[in-house]
Amino acid sequence: MKVLVPVKRVVDYNVKVKVKADGTGVELANLKMSMNPFDEIAVEEAVRLKEAGLAEEIIVVSIGEKKSSDTIRSALAMGADRGILITEEQGVDIEPLAVAKLLNEVIKTETPDLVIMGKQAIDNDMNATGQMLAALAGWGQATFASELKIEDGNAIVTREVDGGLQTISLSLPAVITTDLRLNEPRYASLPNIMKAKKKPLEEKSASDFGIDLSPRLTVTQTQEPTQRSAGIKVASVDELIEKLKEGGVV
Repeated sequence: MKVLVPVKRVVDYNVKVKVKADGTGVELANLKMSMNPFDEIAVEEAVRLKEAGLAEEIIVVSIGEKKSSDTIRSALAMGADRGILITEEQGVDIEPLAVAKLLNEVIKTETPDLVIMGKQAIDNDMNATGQMLAALAGWGQATFASELKIEDGNAIVTREVDGGLQTISLSLPAVITTDLRLNEPRYASLPNIMKAKKKPLEEKSASDFGIDLSPRLTVTQTQEPTQRSAGIKVASVDELIEKLKEGGVV
């Protein structure tokens, strides 16, 4: 079984971003970048499938500027076999539909049996690429996976829904998007980091695929979340109820 794992380079989740003074977006200069956490979970799950003898090859693909090769190398250090970098250096914010179309072209070439990807990227929280990719490829999909098993050519996926947990079975090939509780990603060891530098990384240009990357959405304004006001202490239950009434809660 061949597994394809898309990964995205985003601002590290430990970094507190700041909004630009003109409100056109967030300041990205000199910030630590890393692999999208949900994608990291997807890589870990693919590696576990390979360690269990269920997958033979793991291909990691990333779309963006050349610096995204560092993200691919991180995935290779975790245990992936080779990488594909689709470069786009024009500063265009590639939207989910364009990403899905590019990934669909990769699928046509690589013919994987399974695509495992993060349910969303933490920079835009779109949560749409996996669903769009499944539609374009005509494959089954299982989103928000918290458990994955491969049995008799089928993917058995437990997914989180509003009412609890739902377990579904879908035939391969399929697209699966990962939730936080699927696994705990490993830290890459130094020897594996060194080995990753020698693993194959193919570079292509987004223009080679003939996909229109023009944005269909326009960000009109970006602003900081409203600061939470400080809490207050009350001396009695009666005072608490009175404060809740003043706030319109009860």
